[in-house]
Amino acid sequence: QVQLVESGGGLVQAGGSLRLSCAASRSTTSFYVMGWYRQGPGNERELVATLPRGGRTNYADSVKGRFTISRDDAKNTVYLQMSSLKPGDTAVYYCNAVYREYRIYWGQGTQVTVSS
Repeated sequence: QVQLVESGGGLVQAGGSLRLSCAASRSTTSFYVMGWYRQGPGNERELVATLPRGGRTNYADSVKGRFTISRDDAKNTVYLQMSSLKPGDTAVYYCNAVYREYRIYWGQGTQVTVSS
C-alpha cells in the first residue's frame, strides 16, 4: 500500500508563490512516475506536471515557466514550486504516483486559492 500526503496549500495573492510537498510512504525511487494534478471549481482533474523515474519532466502549457516539479529522494518527497500564481491556478492540487504493476495512487489533495 502506498500513501501520499500533500501539504503546503493555502491562500496567496496573484503574483505570489507557494511550494507544495507530497510525502510518500515508500521510496520515491520506487515509482515509475510521480506528478501533480489539479481540479478547479467546475472543472475536471487535469495534469499539472509529471516527473518520470529517469525521464524528463512534463508540464501543462498553462504552467510552463511558472511551476517546477522536483524530487528529494532522501526525504521521499516530491515538490511543486509555483510562482507567478494567477487566479486561474485556484484548485485542489493532488499528488499522484504510479507504482509497481502500474498501480495508481492519489493523495487527499491540498487547496490552493489565488486571490486577485
